[in-house]
Formats: sequence, C-alpha cells, structure tokens
Amino acid sequence: MSETIAENKIHGRSPFMSKFQDYIGEFIYGGIDGSVTTFAVVAGAAGAQLESSVVIILGFANLIADGFAMSVGSYLSTKSEKDNYEKHKRVEYWEVDNLPEKEREEIREIYAAKGFEGELLEQVVEKITEDKDRWVDVMMKEELEMAEESKSPFKMGLVTFISFVIMGLIPLVVYVIDYTVGFTADLFLYSSVMTFIIFALIGFAKSFVTGTNKIRGVLETVFLGGSAAVLAYFVGDLLEKMIA
Repeated sequence: MSETIAENKIHGRSPFMSKFQDYIGEFIYGGIDGSVTTFAVVAGAAGAQLESSVVIILGFANLIADGFAMSVGSYLSTKSEKDNYEKHKRVEYWEVDNLPEKEREEIREIYAAKGFEGELLEQVVEKITEDKDRWVDVMMKEELEMAEESKSPFKMGLVTFISFVIMGLIPLVVYVIDYTVGFTADLFLYSSVMTFIIFALIGFAKSFVTGTNKIRGVLETVFLGGSAAVLAYFVGDLLEKMIA
C-alpha cells in the first residue's frame, strides 16, 4: 500500500476525491481567468456598441486562444518543476555514488542541527545511508528543500483549459441566445449579472481552497473582475467614439 493510499484511508478520503482535490485549485484559478478575461472582452464590445455576432466572434476567439495559452503555460510550469526536481535528483545520486563520505557528513550535519547527537545520531545516519533511494530522498527534502511534484503536467493543462472555457462561456451565453433565437432585454446587463454571480461563487471556492476569509475572497474576486470589465468597457466606448 502506497503512502498516498494509506493517508487517504486515515483521513477518510476516496482516491477519486484525493485526485479531485489535487486539481481543484487549478480549476478555480483557470475559472477566474476565463470569466474575467472573457467578460472584459464582452464589456469592451458593449462599450463599443458592437452587434451580438461580433461579441460572439471576439468572445470565442479569446476563449479558445487564451484558454489554450493558459493551459500550455500551466503544463510547461508543472513540467519545468518536475524536470528541475529530476535534474537535482540525478546530481544527488551521482554525489552519493562518487562522494559518499561527503554526503554522509552532510546527513550527519542535518540531523545534528535537529538535535540528534552521540550514538543516536550515528544510528540515524547509518539507517538513512544504508539505502541509496532513502538517502537521496532525504537529501532532496532536507538539503535542497525540494518536494517532488506529483501532479501530471498534462492534467494540469487540461483542467486549466476546461475550467477556462466553462467559466468563460458564462458572459457569452446571453449573446448566443440573442443571436440564435433573439433576446430583447439588455444583453450586457444580463451578462453582467450572470458573470458577477460566477465571480462571487469562484471567489468563495478560492477562499475555501486557500483557507482564507470567505467574504474577503468573494469581494476580492468581484472587485478585480469588475475593475477589468469597467476598464474594458470605457476603452471600448472611447475607441468607438474616436473611430466611428
């Protein structure tokens, strides 16, 4: 039984829930970016008084392009962390193979700093250094202060893209409805209401994941998303007046 499975059993978590929790943070942050950037595009288009068809074109182009760019960024970031860890791990294996006494002394210094001394210290050093994998693992954690990234780079990128697209679709829904079947109400108003509800929900979820104040998380996300939208709206309005 692996350590991860054992830990999940102790905390009463299913493997599925554990995996879900591993990626929920990425889903939330992808959703924040998707809803904010797409709503900013919608707000800019509304400020410029563009037709629904144009808003849809701009919105979906932004949705796919930015979503893909963010997913690639998430993939490369996670992959870089894993590659960097593996590079340092190879160095530690080389040092254990070629400079064992130096590495053994480093283990001794590490645990002496933790308060171990005398015979107990030597027993700890002996136990750690009798297994090469354990030895390298301790060096990675204690000397380099590096932990192995367990998340899949591909899954990180995929979760980011899916979240970005799903949340980013919300500001566009009323414009799609208007284009396909007609919608006589104020499109930007309805889009704004729907998007700010999503901002609030995402802010609450973000606070739940980070363990911070829920009200603050909601207000922070709503304020930042709203600020981006207001700026985009007035830029669109200004450009429309200058160019038209």
